[in-house]
Amino acid sequence: MTTNKLQSTDAIVVGGGPVGSYTALNLSKLGVRTTVFEEHPQIGLPSHCAGHISIHSLKAMGLYPLPAGIIENNFSTANFYSPAGSKFSLHLSCPVTTALNRARFDQYLAKLAEEAGAEFVLGSRVQSLIIKEGYVKGVNAINSDSNQQINSKIVIDTEGISSRLLRQTGLTPLKPSGIVYAIETEMEKVENLDLDAVEVYFGKSYAPGFYGWVIPRPDGSAKVGLATNHGNPRQYLNRLMTKHPVASKQLAKAKITSIGYHAITLAGPIPQSYMNGFLAAGDCASQVKSTTGGGVIFGLKAAKEAAEVASKALKAGDVSSRVLSEYQKRCESLFKFDTKVMLKLRQFIDSLSDERLDEMLRICGKLGVADALRDVNEIDFQGKMLLNAATKPAMIAALGYFSLLYLSANP
Repeated sequence: MTTNKLQSTDAIVVGGGPVGSYTALNLSKLGVRTTVFEEHPQIGLPSHCAGHISIHSLKAMGLYPLPAGIIENNFSTANFYSPAGSKFSLHLSCPVTTALNRARFDQYLAKLAEEAGAEFVLGSRVQSLIIKEGYVKGVNAINSDSNQQINSKIVIDTEGISSRLLRQTGLTPLKPSGIVYAIETEMEKVENLDLDAVEVYFGKSYAPGFYGWVIPRPDGSAKVGLATNHGNPRQYLNRLMTKHPVASKQLAKAKITSIGYHAITLAGPIPQSYMNGFLAAGDCASQVKSTTGGGVIFGLKAAKEAAEVASKALKAGDVSSRVLSEYQKRCESLFKFDTKVMLKLRQFIDSLSDERLDEMLRICGKLGVADALRDVNEIDFQGKMLLNAATKPAMIAALGYFSLLYLSANP
């Protein structure tokens, strides 16, 4: 890592999270001189998500297995609870998800990028874009003791859930109505948990607009959190810990050892993520699953596409919107169907009362939905996952029931 001053580079990546580092890694492999600006003095801190990620998708990108110390636990089961405590368990035939130490994962990707030739400038916040004659030509960055103007041929925004730079380009920013606010904690002395199961708690009483979660570790600690679309997340977490018929028993003796807050965008990808000399990838482009709020996998996949399109444009000497629009087309080909389905699923779940949620989980158990999904290993592209499962009788019955439930909740 470096804090050296520089005047120009080929590509600037704004943000040193996993999407930024993976963008820089792929650009560097393609021979593009790349500089990453990260506002914090250390990669990976503070941590901004639970790090619960699909093993299948990591393998597909060549990022699994991971070095020792990054993986905290693997999971083959998810337990879903209604506000009344009804439980639906999904037991998969093999571990499908992994819990990562996000700081170490982020640092690992940054190390790979640096080894490939990328330069990292830490503790340096990009304040604004340099825009000349309709093209993004670089950035203005500030650190503790100086301001810098760095010229580049292309800028790729990966700074997370922010619309600062998007607004400067004139592109459509994130929808405020599609943002939920999360509290993320580390807890010790969490009890009565199956160590290969993630716990998920639905309901307007405890996590309106999203859900709560417990992601256990073998040592008895866990990542515990929730997100809401209104109200105070800390107050909702206190209620989950003390009032929920299941979570209150699991967390009765739990002690919070760290706590953080962050926003999650659930509204689906922004309509355009490119302009002359500029691309946006990851959370800032809302490339996030509306069902789970997970953005790492979609962001990494978008990062690879952004790097390839940017490299191609740089070699051609043309970073116009016309050329960079290929990035949008690639992302739509990858994500459009699934993000539409997941947005509909999010709207469906949000439309249900707590009583309906309780009924839905009980019916899922009775219909045999768990058996129909037992061999699933792809959980990121949930539209395709449901399409593949829809031929099974239990899923046909469940989808019919869900349709009636949705219609009754949205007359």
